[in-house]
Amino acid sequence: MNAFPPHSRILPAADEMTEAERARILAKAALFAPPPLLDEAGRRDLVGLSRDELAAELAEIGEKPFRAKQLWHWIYHQGERDFAKMTTIAKPLQAKLAERFTVGRPGVAAEQTSTDGTRKWLFEGRDGQKVETVYIPEEDRGAVCISTQVGCTLSCRFCHTGTQKLVRNLSAAEIVGQFMAARDSYGEWPTPKGEEGRMLSNIVVMGMGEPLYNYEEVAKALTIIMDHEGIGLSRRRITLSTSGVVPMMDRCGAELGVNLAVSLHAVRDELRDEIVPLNRKYPIKELLDACRRYPGASNARRITFEYVMLRGVNDSEAEAHELVRLLRGLPAKVNLIPFNPWPGSPYKTSTPEALGRFAAIVNDAGYSSPIRRPRGRDILAACGQLKTESERTRRGA
Repeated sequence: MNAFPPHSRILPAADEMTEAERARILAKAALFAPPPLLDEAGRRDLVGLSRDELAAELAEIGEKPFRAKQLWHWIYHQGERDFAKMTTIAKPLQAKLAERFTVGRPGVAAEQTSTDGTRKWLFEGRDGQKVETVYIPEEDRGAVCISTQVGCTLSCRFCHTGTQKLVRNLSAAEIVGQFMAARDSYGEWPTPKGEEGRMLSNIVVMGMGEPLYNYEEVAKALTIIMDHEGIGLSRRRITLSTSGVVPMMDRCGAELGVNLAVSLHAVRDELRDEIVPLNRKYPIKELLDACRRYPGASNARRITFEYVMLRGVNDSEAEAHELVRLLRGLPAKVNLIPFNPWPGSPYKTSTPEALGRFAAIVNDAGYSSPIRRPRGRDILAACGQLKTESERTRRGA
């Protein structure tokens, strides 16, 4: 307990400063809020509603709570979009639901498949704004890379998405909808029993945008995805990547407990200030302290540090040794990512020799440091290459 009353403090306590910063982040997110998700006929989209919200919508039309459970099963376990095919619901209620509600998906504006099997979708929201989503297949499984914002506010120098200004946040419906649309594309409904046998087996929240700057909608979407009576993807199969929004990392760990990936990319504040401008607000020490606090981090659930290898910028042996020093005591692995070029990019990919030396130093120190094989480069679907032509409409326009 504090020995002094709050009014006697010269400065707020650190936890109060964090709460104030969290509140500021959430207030800023509201400025970029997604539009209400109503279709052309004014029907409410049921995708993206929490269980309680779904029950409340049904209560408004005089239906009992068990109907929400039925609908939840059809929407998220069966992947059904047509009320008329929901056979456990009586036909009069099917018609009633169809008049007032819809079970939506993002519109597919374009779809491309790489020579290596990677698939990329350009999804379009009801307001015409677009985001990209990527599926990266492996031999017996695969990860769907989900976007959380149209554009991005961070302007990381090596990232193509960072050259597109933030347009707006995605809604929970649009975030969940990306994964559901990917399942549509691969015919993976109903939800497979257990976790084996899924091709779309993992989610990485690493697409367009900074997820912790859209925390409320991201948290709502991931809670829906993890619900065991629906899509049922466990938290150990979901990885959320952040560039280091320190005040929201604690909340994410406490409320979601998903795997954490951190976009580090530099070991000195001077360089990280330049290539990851968010570092000016939350420098490396604060970021790593937040990683050490992250709940559940252990040798079984290591924090992943993403490190894009930029030739002559951050790929020296000295920087590899400094990375090892910074990570000391943290249950961590390091993903070394060869820079994926995009039109007009100011950087070059590190040489294979530099990549090999860097990886060897980190590996020899006891940290797994695989060199990620670029996927989908030919369709600009690789890490750091996502971008759309969406632009924010000026207020009052």
